[in-house]
Amino acid sequence: MRIDVFTLFTDLVDGFCSHSLLGRARESGLVDVRCHDPREHAHDVHRTVDDSPFGGGAGMLMRPEPLVECIESVEPRRPLLMLSPGGRRFDQAMAGELASLDGFSLLCGRYEGIDHRIREHMVDGEVSVGDVVLAGGEVAACLIIEAVTRLVPGVMGNAEGPVTESFGESGLLEEPQYTRPAEFRGWEVPEVLRSGDHARIARWRRAQALHRTVTMRPDLIDARGGLSDHERRLLEEFPPVPYP
Repeated sequence: MRIDVFTLFTDLVDGFCSHSLLGRARESGLVDVRCHDPREHAHDVHRTVDDSPFGGGAGMLMRPEPLVECIESVEPRRPLLMLSPGGRRFDQAMAGELASLDGFSLLCGRYEGIDHRIREHMVDGEVSVGDVVLAGGEVAACLIIEAVTRLVPGVMGNAEGPVTESFGESGLLEEPQYTRPAEFRGWEVPEVLRSGDHARIARWRRAQALHRTVTMRPDLIDARGGLSDHERRLLEEFPPVPYP
């Protein structure tokens, strides 16, 4: 998978993408992240990429010329998506859609935004990571890149992870998990997980995922059409573990 990122802060994105799973995926050739700086296509000695908005207003806007020349020089992977608060809300389903492609591109804004002609003529869509306003799109781009590349075959050592974790195939939040020691400061791992009864453990995990989702994200239950009779019996069989 190839991912092109257009940003004034290439080191920020490139540095993030050089660590952990994503860094190893880049080293192995599974993922190819390329960062492109529009400043390289500015034509004045100061490498200016911003200017004041027509009609007045606060702040500065990114100029169209350096962005257009930068994009055209690269011939990026499509779709080219601009990070924007008004874009499609990024979620796990969208991560899966992007992971099924051979690549995509992200355009990171700065200042007060980007000349609207870029939206009209250069990008294929807009994407938002939430109802927040950031100083630029780089942090949001890193979030999207990590969420997507985790789903690329071969990137994660455990192929079951994307299936069983939150927002996976079940549509539920992930159940609580524990590791050694079995007792710490009087806080004990649930007995069922130490029982060796794998069928019972599987039922407990499903029940806890249901409990957690019902409590924290009931909208996910509604999206699945509610609880089945089997799921209701699981909730009765296993009480929920405590949550803050």
